[in-house]
Amino acid sequence: MSLRRLVLVAALALPFTAWAQAPIVIKFSHVVAPDTPKGKGAQRFKELAEARTGGKVKVELYPNSQLYKDKEELEALQLGSVQMLAPSLAKFGPLGAKEFEVFDLPFLFKDSVAFRAITDGPLGAQLFQKLEPKGIKGLAYWDNGFHIMSANKPLHTVADFKGLKMRIQSSKVLDAQMRALGAIPQVMAFSELYQALQSGVVDGTEGVPSNFYTQKIFEVQKHMTLSNHGHLAYAVIVNKKFWDGLPADVRTQLEGAIKDSTTYANAIAATENATALEKIKASGKTTIYTPTPAELNEWKKALMPVHKEMESRVGKATVEAAYKATGFVAPK
Repeated sequence: MSLRRLVLVAALALPFTAWAQAPIVIKFSHVVAPDTPKGKGAQRFKELAEARTGGKVKVELYPNSQLYKDKEELEALQLGSVQMLAPSLAKFGPLGAKEFEVFDLPFLFKDSVAFRAITDGPLGAQLFQKLEPKGIKGLAYWDNGFHIMSANKPLHTVADFKGLKMRIQSSKVLDAQMRALGAIPQVMAFSELYQALQSGVVDGTEGVPSNFYTQKIFEVQKHMTLSNHGHLAYAVIVNKKFWDGLPADVRTQLEGAIKDSTTYANAIAATENATALEKIKASGKTTIYTPTPAELNEWKKALMPVHKEMESRVGKATVEAAYKATGFVAPK
């Protein structure tokens, strides 16, 4: 072979070699702060994924809606602009997977064990299958504890909600929940919530203490009620085409990284929320109220019609499967 041809072959080989050695990049986008349970879970996944694949995979984290807001991120995943997300479960209803809104039914879960009975059981797996025709692969459920209510007035009884503009995620169940309490639901991106509360565009919201603390929601809300009426959880999802196209050994290593980061994220959620609540109390900026059993029962009774109303949307079979898994008992 002539020297000229050798140089040409070498030149052609160089880009291929460089390409072959380039890591597989996973852009992991989410809408909350890095120091929340979700943010820490994402960081743990990055560390495990990069270590176990020996650098074949590079995970780029984009917290705090740096790339996309709530409404935009799922479309970005489907288009392949990002490879991985961890949206709250309420996000899948607008995508057409309405069955996921079963998680939003008020007071469905009496504790975290009841929640895991769905996510770790057959119903959780069936729900993930609903995402596959939409180009999305469900990998894991991340628990983030129970929702509490907040506003600039005390929320003790159902009557206290009357006329309040309450921020919700885009979910027909959450919309019906607020209406049943006499409030006016306002769908809004999480990244816009602090300013909306500060300016009075909305009067209150629901959420978990860790997000209330890290996003400084407690600074613009005078009252919080430990209602535990809802449960916040996320689904770690990936672009299905991207996932299916990974080398089998890499995919296996990433599955292990997801499993272990899920165990970690779920384990820290309760601690992080309890710590956040203590910090909010210590700030002295918010009054934290624990409702009496009688008050809670009044809330439950007011919200039970939402369960019945949503059967036609979520699917009666899905609601019944959730009741069976969680041991749900209607209030008397």
